[in-house]
Amino acid sequence: MKKLGLGVLGLGEGRSIVSGALSSAAWHVVSLCDVNEQLGRERLAEFSLPSKAFTKNYDDMLADPSIDAIGIYTPDHLHAEHVIRALEAGKHVICTKPFIDSLASAKKVLAAVKKSGRHVMVGQSSRHFAPFARQREHFEEGILGELFCVEASYNADHRWFLAKPWARKAEFKWLYGGLSHPVDFVRWYLPRITEVSGYALLSPNGKKHGLVHADTFQFVMRDAEGRVARVSGAYSGPVVPNVRDSNMSCVLRGTKGASQGDYYDLRYAWKTDTRSALETFEDRDAHFFRFGGHSHHAGEYQNYLDYFARCLARGTAPKPDATEGIVTVALMQAMDEAAATGQPVKVREMLARYKLAGLFPA
Repeated sequence: MKKLGLGVLGLGEGRSIVSGALSSAAWHVVSLCDVNEQLGRERLAEFSLPSKAFTKNYDDMLADPSIDAIGIYTPDHLHAEHVIRALEAGKHVICTKPFIDSLASAKKVLAAVKKSGRHVMVGQSSRHFAPFARQREHFEEGILGELFCVEASYNADHRWFLAKPWARKAEFKWLYGGLSHPVDFVRWYLPRITEVSGYALLSPNGKKHGLVHADTFQFVMRDAEGRVARVSGAYSGPVVPNVRDSNMSCVLRGTKGASQGDYYDLRYAWKTDTRSALETFEDRDAHFFRFGGHSHHAGEYQNYLDYFARCLARGTAPKPDATEGIVTVALMQAMDEAAATGQPVKVREMLARYKLAGLFPA
């Protein structure tokens, strides 16, 4: 099968998808693009790519007929514009989470998707990490029985991230940039979240480093069937050692069993009425974590690139698609409002404000 051509926009986080594509049998890296030319040259050297593979001009990348898909890894507030331009150029799109940073641009994005006829996938990388993929298998096989509760968390010491100038601007919110991981876990299992309540605060460390918005979160939510979920995260301080807390976890509770997927230590634990087990994926550490210890998780990107390629070959829509990504943004926008007002917020009503109520899952 002919390899698909990939263009990568944004070479900070985009470093991982470049690595993933170069390790994949399904993809060929055609072009890299970033406004930072020095960073671009560093990526060319790091991955032994020719100088012609870098451009500072997004339009030049979009005009290249050998590129089938664009991977978008730019700051959150630029996603909508970059997605629309890629679709208008006839490219398939992989866009890192959050898909967009506000529902205000959702209708324009959906119109561009429909007009283009191209596929869009939100790069929710954690779905493609071994412990969480295994957990999903158990869920789909019915081993845990009927699901009634999901608990998801992501805590990380990201004070280093605040060295990026745009991270300290009003456009950046950790609720979208970090908490979107556990929020996606909840929507993966409970897609019809109807209402959310919770609290958020800007920690002393966040204030010290110039962060504008909250960096610490605790939320509860329920879905249309009455099932409940909890989401939590903190991003500007030390974290508990991995021997006690894997920093990112997803817990499923069902009528026949419960399970927990853990991130950094590649661990999955599960228990039913008759069995229990702890599964580890340490043999795949080198696949998932490739740079600076565990600072970049390129293996997940390779996994979702390969999944995307399979979907294109079969003519099936990859998930999360644009609609799912937008409803997840609606939930996060509802969370943001709930934290600001101290009152519960309904997701369907949030969608309705932007004339998007029809997107709520049936």
